[in-house]
Amino acid sequence: MPVSDEDSSTKIEIELRQPAIAALLAWLIPGAGHFYQRRYFKAAVFAVCVLGCYFFGLSIGDGHVVYASWTRDDPRWQFVFQAGVGLPAMPALIQSRRVMHKQEPLIADVLAPPRQPVFPKTHDHLASWHLKLGANFELGTLYTMIAGLLNILAIYDAYAGPLVPAPPPGDPKKDPDEPPGPDPVKS
Repeated sequence: MPVSDEDSSTKIEIELRQPAIAALLAWLIPGAGHFYQRRYFKAAVFAVCVLGCYFFGLSIGDGHVVYASWTRDDPRWQFVFQAGVGLPAMPALIQSRRVMHKQEPLIADVLAPPRQPVFPKTHDHLASWHLKLGANFELGTLYTMIAGLLNILAIYDAYAGPLVPAPPPGDPKKDPDEPPGPDPVKS
């Protein structure tokens, strides 16, 4: 499905190879969908920006800011946005399952939820992370969420192509593919 952009006399054609596959690849590994579509520059930009933001947030949060937890006392709604990064966030699901089944996490506490139970206003495992990391816990969470949301925009771009603004109504530059309409009635 070619997407075109008109700039006075130039017409840009972009061939979007299998948009659904490109979108899936873009979710799995940021930049992979654009690489699949042979849009290499965009692939590099999205991969560097999304993964750089994600891993920067993960590192300033000491590996504790991305975790999946759906318990009553610790609903980690932020993970929904972090999961937009794709495969880099998915080990959190494995870590969460292991912790909920009273097993040790695979990679220390990285991407693992805090030990349960988590009680509000008590000094538990989650509170010790907040105490140790201070504002970096929230900043790391924010960076990883932004990375996930940014990748969702990249997924949309891989699926639908670049956003091309429509010409304003009454613009003298008409689309050449548009059939001619009747002339306006002059009064």
